[in-house]
Amino acid sequence: MLTVLGLGSNKSFDSLDSLHLLAGACVLLEPLFSDFAFSSVYRTKPMYVTDQSDFYNMAVSGRTGLSAHELLSKIHEIEAFLGRDRKSEIRNGPRSIDIDIELFGNEEIHFSDSSDPMKNLEIPHPRLSERAFVLIPLLEVLPPDADIQKRDFMEKSLAQIGNQGAEKLLDSGDFASVIAETEAQYGRTDSCTVTDSRKSNAD
Repeated sequence: MLTVLGLGSNKSFDSLDSLHLLAGACVLLEPLFSDFAFSSVYRTKPMYVTDQSDFYNMAVSGRTGLSAHELLSKIHEIEAFLGRDRKSEIRNGPRSIDIDIELFGNEEIHFSDSSDPMKNLEIPHPRLSERAFVLIPLLEVLPPDADIQKRDFMEKSLAQIGNQGAEKLLDSGDFASVIAETEAQYGRTDSCTVTDSRKSNAD
């Protein structure tokens, strides 16, 4: 299933700054996908809770054989490994890493579980169309031939809201070297259970 994830960070963790946390997330996410691709990195002003540091945002895309809920579980493992504590954080506040499933093919999923909010899942992301920091990198990594029915809607949404001050910090080619550096210097992937689940990928 062709999938697009949105990533963001504005808080350091374990000596890693936001740029290297995004790179670390890419290192851990890549084994879950085939045709893995990543966007440029953008610096954006925080929304909703504005009294916090700027965010670094990007997107990744790829094809996975995992179900949406299996992928969500792996994402939560990666977020925790990179310092995110959902129980103590402020909603829309600072976080070391935030990974959202923005698109999962053309599927629409509206699932909630009152007994375990960590399983709650809504795809496409409900606020996708109001966030330039999501739309800009998302459209960058979405393959031109992808059969995504909402592409036109996303392009029109971005044209309507503008870039909201998002500035390209690092293009994808330069970010590749940050990923390589992070994998070499912070290659603790063997201690993250997510890397033990290299399932065969499927469309």
